Amino acid sequence: MCLGIPGRIVEIVDAGACLATVEISGVRRQVNIACVVDADHPAAGCVGDWVLVHVGFAMSRIDADEARKTLELLAELGEMDAEVDAMRRTAGA
Repeated sequence: MCLGIPGRIVEIVDAGACLATVEISGVRRQVNIACVVDADHPAAGCVGDWVLVHVGFAMSRIDADEARKTLELLAELGEMDAEVDAMRRTAGA
């Protein structure tokens, strides 16, 4: 099952292409942030933002409390380990 998982944007890789590095439970991977940038919140302003990541795209911005709660719930459901393992396997691909 594919899940949207909270991650924190730690670096803008290419603002023009809307690519950023997101960290999810210690795993970093490049994602597309086009869905979370706009004129009022450009790519350069996204570092530090929590986002909901699904299939390589940051789908929406979320607050830190929502991210924490979601990560805790996923851990309780046992889904977090499988998703993080899948990200590790595909990192750098």
